[in-house]
Amino acid sequence: MPTQAADRPEPGPDGAAHARGRTAVDRARARARRAPLLPALLFLILVTQLPFLATVVISFLRWNALAPQNRGLAGFDNYRAVFTDPALRSSVATTVLLTVTVVLVSLLLGLGLALLLDRGFRGRALVRTLLITPFLIVPVASALIWKHALYNASYGLINGVLTWVWGLFGSDSPPQPDWLTRTPLAAVEVALIWQWTPFMMLILLAGLQSRPTDTVEAAQVDGASAFDIFRYLTLPHLRRYLELAALLGTIYVVQTFDAVFTLTSGGLGTANLPYTIYQTFYQAHDYGLASAQGVVVLLASLLVATFALRTVASLLRREAVR
Repeated sequence: MPTQAADRPEPGPDGAAHARGRTAVDRARARARRAPLLPALLFLILVTQLPFLATVVISFLRWNALAPQNRGLAGFDNYRAVFTDPALRSSVATTVLLTVTVVLVSLLLGLGLALLLDRGFRGRALVRTLLITPFLIVPVASALIWKHALYNASYGLINGVLTWVWGLFGSDSPPQPDWLTRTPLAAVEVALIWQWTPFMMLILLAGLQSRPTDTVEAAQVDGASAFDIFRYLTLPHLRRYLELAALLGTIYVVQTFDAVFTLTSGGLGTANLPYTIYQTFYQAHDYGLASAQGVVVLLASLLVATFALRTVASLLRREAVR
């Protein structure tokens, strides 16, 4: 019995020419669609990729402005110094501690605020706007607010509140600690938590509002408590959003420079990786070592960003299926 493929007629010369013409038309249309994007692509390459390639090249050079006669090829010496320098290891530990503390506390506070704003109450729009405000403030301005308006030992709001509270009990000698010198790293962490909690809240609030209401209503009809609904329905639904908020927060907090520079100038054990790179480049003038440090930090950030992009892709696929 002849097969169907054997019965199918072979395309003649006219059919092949027509297929080639159609392919050429499709390619022309694709090029026409991509043509408006070429200027933006070229601009992106000029602004981001070429400076990065220059940084990679400089990272293999022995280039210190204080010793111009000693300039030359360093090979992997700069990268070896990155991983063996005690000061850099200390800044890595500070960066990890700062990032983990800020991300976890901001995530917990953001989750609590998102659960609060997910409920209906009078003035919810105003409260939501006020809670988002810290994230909209310029980071340097935010750090200056904390440094002068809150942390200042002489006229800061925190010590002013302590004076008022101690005055209620008849004390004339309230504690007036200098927060930036007594607890410098905690002071930086609190300022960053205040700034990044609204970011976490927005992501988790979006996750809560995408939660299927029929499942929650069915659980309430069956007599499930609010804690059971949160534990078995809300929390599993928010898992992807929690991961996304943590990953994005990690990417941004790792790159924190403004708060450290403004509040403590990197002193008293608060120098993180971005501030250490700043010191190496602008104070030690060791351009090769600073470039190597920047490349290492960028590769670590790209590793975290890869997981963040995968989480975003999984969220988009799940929304598309829904």
